[in-house]
Amino acid sequence: MSEDTISLDAIQVWLQNALISPGSTSCQEIEKHLRPSAQLKAAQRLGIYQRSYYLRLLQCMREQFPALCHALGDQLFTDFAREYLQAYPSESYTLYELGRRFPQYLEQTRPDKDGLQQARESWVDFMIDLARFERQLFVLFDAPGHEGKLLADRTVPDHVLQLQPCFALADYRFPVASYYQQVRKGNNPAFPPEGHSMVAMARKNYLTRILLLTPTQHAFLTLLQQGHEIAYALELMALQLTLTVEYVYESWTAPDGIRKRWIDAGVFIHKGICGPESIV
Repeated sequence: MSEDTISLDAIQVWLQNALISPGSTSCQEIEKHLRPSAQLKAAQRLGIYQRSYYLRLLQCMREQFPALCHALGDQLFTDFAREYLQAYPSESYTLYELGRRFPQYLEQTRPDKDGLQQARESWVDFMIDLARFERQLFVLFDAPGHEGKLLADRTVPDHVLQLQPCFALADYRFPVASYYQQVRKGNNPAFPPEGHSMVAMARKNYLTRILLLTPTQHAFLTLLQQGHEIAYALELMALQLTLTVEYVYESWTAPDGIRKRWIDAGVFIHKGICGPESIV
């Protein structure tokens, strides 16, 4: 192989770097790898791809984090996203993973990271929590689920109820779920005050449902997520709340109780039985 011969891998690495960091590529390098056209120089041809590549990635980031984009404003969000893409360029054949490390990046680069914990800016905490929430929601959209199979209905007894596969629990410092829902409705919600917020997310018929939880409900679902049966979880909740098991069980099975609401939301499947395929 002569000195002028360049491997395909090397060309691909060079092109990726040229797209991600336009200022790092010299005219001499561009002319070495690309040919000019009848109307455009090699650098001008590359420039078209550089601009369109970043525009596509930035649009993808806005689609993955719509509420965060609303909260920051389009220009500031674009600045954060552009810097993130410089630090964590796309490494996958799919853009699905593009925003995976964005919440982590916002935490790592927060402007007050070197200050005392009590002196940190609350708005930064909110933006990080909002990014975490939207990333989790985005992951659930495409995660393995239970579509095409029967979910549990209200007649299924507790001992065979099991959390469905496309389910997640989360705990935030701000009411990010409520803020997100307001943005998706087309409203312009105000910056929310800090307040502990716990949510469950479950996908049913390709639609992810967001359930706001109390600390007790979150603790109960955490036990189920760990593999414990409902009867044991109810007993433990009764012990922690210093209530009788009978009282807790009656609250669980009440006509308007959480058992009914969670089953209707698609939180549970019948343990060990997928059931016949249904029309979705």
